[in-house]
Order: sequence, then C-alpha cells, then structure tokens
Amino acid sequence: MAGNFKMMAKTLYGFEPLLAKELRNLGAGRVEEGVRNVTFEGDTGFMYKANLCLRTALKVYKPISTFRVFNEKDLYKSIYELDWPHFFGADKTFAIDTTMSSEVFNNSMFVSLKAKDAIVDKFREVERQRPNVDSQDPDVRINIHIHENTCTVSLDSSGNSLHQRGYRILTNIAPINEVLAAGLLLASAWDGHTDFLDPMCGSGTFLIEAAMIACNIPANINREAYAFMHWKDYDAELHEKIVEASLKKTREFHRKIIGYDKAPSAVRKAQENVENANLTEYITIERKDFFRTEKPVEGKLHMVFNPPYGERLPIEVDEFYAKIGDTLKQQYPGTDAWMITSNLEALKHVGLRPSRKIKAFNGKLEARLVKYEIYEGSKKAKYQQ
Repeated sequence: MAGNFKMMAKTLYGFEPLLAKELRNLGAGRVEEGVRNVTFEGDTGFMYKANLCLRTALKVYKPISTFRVFNEKDLYKSIYELDWPHFFGADKTFAIDTTMSSEVFNNSMFVSLKAKDAIVDKFREVERQRPNVDSQDPDVRINIHIHENTCTVSLDSSGNSLHQRGYRILTNIAPINEVLAAGLLLASAWDGHTDFLDPMCGSGTFLIEAAMIACNIPANINREAYAFMHWKDYDAELHEKIVEASLKKTREFHRKIIGYDKAPSAVRKAQENVENANLTEYITIERKDFFRTEKPVEGKLHMVFNPPYGERLPIEVDEFYAKIGDTLKQQYPGTDAWMITSNLEALKHVGLRPSRKIKAFNGKLEARLVKYEIYEGSKKAKYQQ
C-alpha cells in the first residue's frame, strides 16, 4: 500500500503479545513480535494513532536507514549520507540515543558523538547552519541501534517515553509506571465488564488506566507533545483528525472503579491525578485501610493492586502478606484479585494458591503478577452448582 512504512514499538519485558494485539486491533499491518519490541507497518496517520492510543508501548520508532558498519569511518559516512535537512530544520534541537550489542563498537557515547558530528556536518554543508544538541529536552530524538555489523537509524516519533501520559502530576514513594500498569490490567483481562477495586491505590495509576481501558479512551489523550510534531512532514490537520476519530470510539462505563489508601497524602494525590485525567465521574477514592474493609459491591469484583514489597516502604513483610490473604479470604467473596510483587518470598505467606502467575518487571525488579480467585462460599460448592 502506498504511504505505508515499517515501524517499531518498544515495550516492557513480557508485554510483546499484548502490544501486538493492540496494534492489530488498531489496524496495523505485518505485526511481528520481537524482544521487548513489536514491528509493524502503517502510514503517517497510523504513526500518530499508535502514539496516541497504544497503552503498552514506550516508544514508536520510524526506521530511516539500515547499513553495515565495520569501523567508525563507515558509521560516520553512512550517517552523513542521509538527507537530514529533509527530516528536520536547523532551528530544531536534537539528541541521539544509542543501543548496541556489537564487537565493533563498545562505547555507545562514542557512537552517539560520531553520529552527531555526521549530522551537524551534513547540515553545515547543505544549509550553512547547524542544529544544536539538547540531551535533556530535544525537539528531535534519533535512535541508533547496532547489532554486530548492522546499524539501524530511526527517528523516535514519541520523544519522551509514552508512559508519561500527562495526567500524573503527583506521585508517592513507589509509583508504578503507567505502561506497566496498563499492561498488567490487560494481562489480568480487565475489560470494564465488572466493578474494579485497587485497595492500595497510591497515586491512582491503576484506577486511571483501568477507567481509560473501560471507556476506550486513548492512553495519551492528556499528553500535549510528541517528537513527530517537530518533523518537517508533520501534518497538524491529519493529527487532529486522528485524535477526533479516536475520541469518537470512546464508550460509556456504568460500573464502579474504587480506590482505597490509608495514607491521607496518597488519597489527595490520587484524587488530583484523577481530576487531571478528567475521570472523576468514573473513579471514587476513599481513605481506608484495606485490612479493615469488606467487598464494597455485589456481584463479581476485579481487583488489581501493587502492595509494598518491603523495598522502599518499611513493613513487616511476612505479616503484611498474611493479612492480605486473610482479608481476601474472609471479606472478598466473588473476587478475582490480581497482585504484583517482586517479593517472591512474601507470596508464600499469603496463604492462598494463585491460579495464575505471570512474570513481569517493575523497573529493574523481577516481579510476579499473581491471580487469586476468591469464590462465593467454598470452592467445593462452586463445582457442585
């Protein structure tokens, strides 16, 4: 199809199938899972849509060249030969991110520096002026990936990581990444067809992502800027059309999304973040100690939460996790309770047998998303019905 090109979306470990499914649902072509990434095809409008709508993507890259490199001269020459003034103007700032697994080069900073020199020299030759480098907040981000002797140069269409949704102004000690939260919710099969509870809601990330999934609200609707807005071919009118079309696909949600936290500061922060996300009509947050609560709704309840791991928040881990199990068992019949923790020892104290275990990473911590099915009455009674 005319106008289609290859792209790559970066994601977290284990989320490749979720991202691939999201891309297919959005209408991407030739979707293929990699390691922490998914490649796909689409046109410029689809690239805008991917940045706006994908919940489990951290970045969307547009590869512009792939070539072989055997030394620094090859690298400089091949990058210099690209028509950089075609992509962005000399009035823009830029930065280069380099990742590599290669015996040819062993210093990503060196590669970035060589690439920067090549781009600047190209601008000087063609336009008699050069763009400046801004490593903190550049207009344009360029990604260089070297694997052995193969170098791929991509434009980073996202800019800042897509987990920076734009709604979370305030956070607590151990906030969960928005992309991680969305992926865990999708992995838990949350679809908005039941009531939802996060009993240790912190700054409210699970609640907000759950509401956006339930209402089919684009993940990055609250975000104001993407790097593609600084490219020469940016089509503001097309971008606006993509946003409007995506908003027309939102749906009503008539269930409850509830958050508890026992810290007044967390409740305040969560409420403010919910307000920033324009989701106050869907989400209720109360100051409550989960261990002193009971199921707040009739019928099926979907619960997802991120309890303290004992890493950054001081708790008596064994006792705390035992109380989680007791509270679920005694107070939450008819609940699918999903919990992520990196404290795998602590899970042994919950006293419930998980029906699912999914490996994930919370930052650099290896974690498990575990599911506890709490039945109405006994498990035996359930199978006798």
